[in-house]
Amino acid sequence: MQEWQVARLDDIREPGALEFTTGGGDWPFRGMVVRWQGEVKAYANICPHKGHPLNWLPDGFFTPDQRQLICMSHGATFAPDTGLCTFGPCAGENLRVLECRVENGAVWVTAPASLLEV
Repeated sequence: MQEWQVARLDDIREPGALEFTTGGGDWPFRGMVVRWQGEVKAYANICPHKGHPLNWLPDGFFTPDQRQLICMSHGATFAPDTGLCTFGPCAGENLRVLECRVENGAVWVTAPASLLEV
């Protein structure tokens, strides 16, 4: 695990989420940074139900009402502030939380360099 600068805070709407990747090669790690109620959170972009990314479109993580994160494959919804699945096939499970901090307008996340390290 290492720390990566993944975004500028100004690039993330509130509420909103921004996808990022770390590492390279055939299996880069995919994550997301979420802005919600004045806080910034980071999660692995891996649905606990089937292990694939939540989004189909770039940065498409929120439900239409902007209240929950959603897995586009099976409709599972997640609380933006905790990553807890509140509805769907993985109800009660959590998205993997990543350490995250904001410094001088930059968003830093501690994450692996590859999906193979997960």
